[in-house]
Order: sequence, then C-alpha cells, then structure tokens
Amino acid sequence: MDRLKIGISACFFHADPARTIFTGKTLQYVEQSVAHWVMAGGALAVMIPNPQGDTRRGDVTLEHYAQWLDGLVLEGGSDLWPGSYRETPLQEGWNGDRIRDDYEIALASAFIAAGKPVFGVCRGLQLLNVAFGGTLHQDIATQRPDAIAHREAALYDRHFHDVEFVAGSRLAQLYPGVARAKVNSVHHQAIKDLASGLVVEARCPDDGVIEAVRRPGASFVAAVQWHPEFHRQELGTLDDAPILQDFLDAARAARTRCTP
Repeated sequence: MDRLKIGISACFFHADPARTIFTGKTLQYVEQSVAHWVMAGGALAVMIPNPQGDTRRGDVTLEHYAQWLDGLVLEGGSDLWPGSYRETPLQEGWNGDRIRDDYEIALASAFIAAGKPVFGVCRGLQLLNVAFGGTLHQDIATQRPDAIAHREAALYDRHFHDVEFVAGSRLAQLYPGVARAKVNSVHHQAIKDLASGLVVEARCPDDGVIEAVRRPGASFVAAVQWHPEFHRQELGTLDDAPILQDFLDAARAARTRCTP
C-alpha cells in the first residue's frame, strides 16, 4: 500500500473506419517501455485515459486522477498540433494531434495545481514548453538545416548523440563530474522559443538544440528530449536511474505534503 502510484498519459489511435480491428473506435494506450521504466523504480504505473469523448460516462475528471495519483509522466508519441502554439502547419499533413494536446495540457495543469510532480519524455518536453507559452520547430531539418540529425527512422532508438548538462542545474547535480552523456534521439520537433518560467538543463553540443528543461519552484516540473525508458547500459548510454529516482523522491515528498 506504500508504493507510489504514477500516472502515465495516454497515446491515441483515433477512430479509423478502415482499421480491421476495433473498427471506428478510439484506442488509448501506453507504450510498454515507459511503464516498465516507472515500475523499475518500484512504483505502480497507471495509464490515465482521456475522460472526454463520445462514449464518456459518469463525472470522472482529470482532477480526480491528480488527487489520487502521486505523480505524472507525459510520454512520447505523436507531433503536437501547430495551433497549440499559435502557428499554422508549414506543410499539408503536419497537423499533429490536437485532441491529445488539449488532453495533456489539461492533465499537466491538474497535477501541477494539485502539487504533484510532472516529468515529460520527448513529446512530453515539447508539450510542457507549449503549455507554458513556448513554441516549437515543426521540423528540425526544415527549420534548422544547420542542426545534426535528431531522428533516423531506420535506427529509431539506436540513433544517438551527446548532450551537455548546464553547469549548476539540478540535472547536472544528479551526475556529479559528468559534463556530457550519450542519449538516444528519436524526435524531429524541438523547442524553438523557450517558455517563460522554464530553464534549460541540457543542450545538444553540436547544434544547441534544447534537450532538457525544468521549471524552478516548489512544484517539480522537468522534462528530457530523449527517451530514458529506451536506454540500455550495454550501449554506453546515460544511466537514467538518477533521473527516475529524483522524480520518485519528489512524488513521495508530494504525498507527504498532500496527506491530511
């Protein structure tokens, strides 16, 4: 009963009449690796479904989940809709997932309002930047042709580059004596304008792309652009255990504060 309960935001397969299974139905799911990453820290992983939709029943809200759970992980996945950060798609078809944006922005807001920690992974970093008023590069290769490749579809989570920690940041404190680390890179969108209130904790040293952010203050809000749940130590990538433990420590502290 003492185990932490960590919510994970849902990914979406929207209703598709051409799909041969669950035809015309919306699917909400969690990627296995991120759930296993949370459980690796001894916490219970709980997917949080979007309560909005045609088949909604009852009066359950995201605020109910924020009160019940101890923390939130915003997982990776689909692109953000450019309209979520006040832009129009640069190319036809670059529409992202507006429904998921609205759901995750409301979800993050509910957990932050409840004083519960929020940790973003890849899309989760981009979502938090947008939620706090920042903008994104819709496509790094198009808008930052000087940048290195941050996504190689054929390699996916076996595509790597270095990140450089910002000296004095909380992230750097978790890795004393380490200035750079090897991480996976599976994204083609990235922070363009950093949201007010967020600080940078890591960048790609080759092109300056922001790789980790944090919101200073009493409430834990942090995110990384890489996927810690995909890392494997035999590949020489960053040991993400300190990041997970820091988040879970914040969740346990929040539980203590919020328990009557």
